[in-house]
Amino acid sequence: RNGLPQNKQPTDPQAEQEIIDSIEEVYFSSDSFDMVQYELEKLPLDLNLLELEEYRDKLKRQQAAVSTTFREELERVTSLQTNLQLAAVICTNARRQLRSAKEGFTEASLGLLANQRRRQLLTGLLKSLRTIKTLQRTDVRLSEMLEEEDYPGAIQLCLECQKAASTFKHYNCISELNSKLQDTLEQIEEQLDVALSKTCKHFDVSHYTKVQLAYKLLGKTQTAMDQLHMHFTQAIHNTVFQVVLGYVELCAGNADTKFQKMQYKDLCTHITTDSYIPCLTDLCKALWEVMLSYHLTMQWHDEHYKEDEATPGAVNNINESTVGRSYVKKKLEHGLTRIWQDVQLKVKAYLLGTDVSNFKYDDFIVVLDVISRLIQVGEEFCGSKSEVLQESIKRQSVNYFKNYHRTRLEELRMFLENETWELCPVKYNFSIAQLHEFKFMGQCRSPSVSPSRQPESTEPVELFLFEQYLQGGNPFEMQIDNKEEETEDVLASNGYESDELEKSVYQDYDSDSDVPEELKQDYVDEQTGDAPVKSVSRETLRSQKRSDYNLNRANAPILTNTTLNVIRLVGKYMQMMNILKPIAFDVIHCVSQLFDYYLYAVYTFFGRNDMYESSGLGLISSRLRTTLSRIQESLIDVEAGGENAGPHASPEERKEKVPSPHLSQLVVLTASDTLYGLAERVVATESLVFLAEQFEFLQPHLDTMMPSAKKPFLQQFYSQTVSTASELRKPIYWIVAAKAIDYEQMLLLMAGVKWDIKEIMSQHNVYVDVLLKEFEKFNQRLGDVSKIVRIPLPVSNVLWEHCIRLANRTLVEGYANVKKCSNEGRALMQLDFQQFLMKLEKLTDLRPIPDKEFVETYIKAYYLTENDMEQFIKNHREYSMKQLTNLVNVCLGSHINKKARQKLLTAIDDIDRPKR
Repeated sequence: RNGLPQNKQPTDPQAEQEIIDSIEEVYFSSDSFDMVQYELEKLPLDLNLLELEEYRDKLKRQQAAVSTTFREELERVTSLQTNLQLAAVICTNARRQLRSAKEGFTEASLGLLANQRRRQLLTGLLKSLRTIKTLQRTDVRLSEMLEEEDYPGAIQLCLECQKAASTFKHYNCISELNSKLQDTLEQIEEQLDVALSKTCKHFDVSHYTKVQLAYKLLGKTQTAMDQLHMHFTQAIHNTVFQVVLGYVELCAGNADTKFQKMQYKDLCTHITTDSYIPCLTDLCKALWEVMLSYHLTMQWHDEHYKEDEATPGAVNNINESTVGRSYVKKKLEHGLTRIWQDVQLKVKAYLLGTDVSNFKYDDFIVVLDVISRLIQVGEEFCGSKSEVLQESIKRQSVNYFKNYHRTRLEELRMFLENETWELCPVKYNFSIAQLHEFKFMGQCRSPSVSPSRQPESTEPVELFLFEQYLQGGNPFEMQIDNKEEETEDVLASNGYESDELEKSVYQDYDSDSDVPEELKQDYVDEQTGDAPVKSVSRETLRSQKRSDYNLNRANAPILTNTTLNVIRLVGKYMQMMNILKPIAFDVIHCVSQLFDYYLYAVYTFFGRNDMYESSGLGLISSRLRTTLSRIQESLIDVEAGGENAGPHASPEERKEKVPSPHLSQLVVLTASDTLYGLAERVVATESLVFLAEQFEFLQPHLDTMMPSAKKPFLQQFYSQTVSTASELRKPIYWIVAAKAIDYEQMLLLMAGVKWDIKEIMSQHNVYVDVLLKEFEKFNQRLGDVSKIVRIPLPVSNVLWEHCIRLANRTLVEGYANVKKCSNEGRALMQLDFQQFLMKLEKLTDLRPIPDKEFVETYIKAYYLTENDMEQFIKNHREYSMKQLTNLVNVCLGSHINKKARQKLLTAIDDIDRPKR
């Protein structure tokens, strides 16, 4: 209890705390606790002094720790008491000062403050009320904006009002206004949709800009694009329906409303033939407006996207709008194909709704032209090949063309059967390009000219349609503009307008000043016979010149009305090909049939003769024979003509064929004074040659139109058919040559000549003079014919060649009829032939004389020995068996024995002789 010395007390708080914690809890139980009693009772029975001292020291340490802690706590309590007394003084002072303040301020001063606060509240309320009043008056302003089509402004105002209304939503009147503003906004969207639909037919930049800006403010740009495509689809349907309905009702002439309830496809079937083309044109015009609007819409978006990207402030918004732009761009690009498909289907329904197979040619060409232009629009619009349009117009074209071609072939047959084969007088410089059916060839680039050689000045003209008609106009307004220009001046004046004119013309032709030297050398004086003689006399030439003047010069084309009609038809067919490439092969095949039928008719009328094969002259080449057989099999309806050649054809096959034509009864081919219709034969044959020349001229154009896979057909047609036209000259003019000279009389005269003479004769036989007289008479008749029709040099040459070859073969045949002949007789034969040749060369300028060697070789063969004769028989198969047998019997008969003669005759029999 006395405690430890001061310096012995622990100073470490932690150590003190540990000592205090070691005190048993019983010491703290109550104030009445007797510590001494407690400790004494704890003592053990056996006391140990050392342990007692240690325990005593422990208790002392615990006592010391408790005493120290107690002292510290007591000091703290004393300090707290002092602080509390100081706080009581401060509170007393504060109360005194508050009391003084209360007495210093009056209630009036506080009232002023309250009023000021109330004033501020009322000012705010007034401002709110004015804003509410303004909001309630926005209806009028919005209506004005909508009337002015200021959609962006109306939407901006509406959105601002909605924002303001949300600020004052705690007022009851505002909730009603907010609902009204929402209705107004929906109404604006509806009007905006109507405004968007208007751009489908008439695109206006400022109008569309407003609409797009309005949708942008609404945040509905993508929705607007979806709506726009729906409107374009609807615009196409409504447009075509209204156009067709207008024409149907106009043609029906009554107020019947049943048409308005019809489907578009059914409505198209009620279009009349007369209104078909105007309606089609208006249909395409209206559809063009829709497509142009879509084109301008895409252009607008492209330009605005570029502007947005170029604007510096727009850089931050690029990422936000990229998705929207990408959507719009894809939607527009996809819409191109979809819209064009709708256009094609609508036009297809219209095209197939009417049977156009009986349309006039010019009308059908207009239809093709319109559709061709529409296909061009489609290609520029979206790069489409327009398969739907191509297929439907091809179907109509094939139907039309088959019907048209069948009718034209029948017409051609009628023309040919009524053709008198007289000249159609055209001008000397006539060209098929002058015919209006071929005007289209001048409007497109010649296929033979390469693109690099085209004039540079033409390039800028080739604008795209969407560029060309961007500012106005319509590509379908170009129809039937050039009709008045389609005038021709190809026919020459047929005859003279007055005697004075005729006289002056004759005077002009009597003057040699304008005649070339080579023609002067051709003049013949038949009375003297001294001048070099050619095929026509001076008088004949003058007569020919007069007739040539009627035809506007000597080189005027020889053609007939039928030829001209065929050429015009070819032009019309090519027009159709030019506009519609897919049926090019069908058309070219029909073009070839026109030529085939003309060629077959000329051959049938003037060239068919059973004497060809027996003549041995090879008049019809194998190529010509093949061509004629092909035409007869593929084109000629032999059953209709009564010719039972081959099996019967099916009705469908016969439908594609045409009966063989019959020569007009007005054409006489049996009169000798007209050289057996030579004028008609010349006109017919040379008109065919002229037609072939025109086909040759057109080949490059036809070749460019022909599909690559079908080009071999065209090449074969030209090589096997067109090129054979001139080959018809031989068989046709041979008939004239065979009848023009009396070869039978010559054989009779030769049979009366005595050839087994014993002395050399200096005078030729009479038959030579008779034959030459025949040739002179032929020459004179040729001159008479040339007054009616110009005889071209190739024709004159063929005629003279035929006559001379037939005369020479007649001479050989006459010599082969000789029963007896001496060497002097052979010399007389040579003298006769030389006299014939000398006089003949004065009548014709044909060189060399045809078959001259044929006669000379035969005459010389009379001098051959037995061995040479055998070789001669093998080498000269151009002679007949009779002619060769005569050589053996007459020439060698007295010089060889019977066995040798039989050997030679057997060699003649064994030889297979193809005719030359």
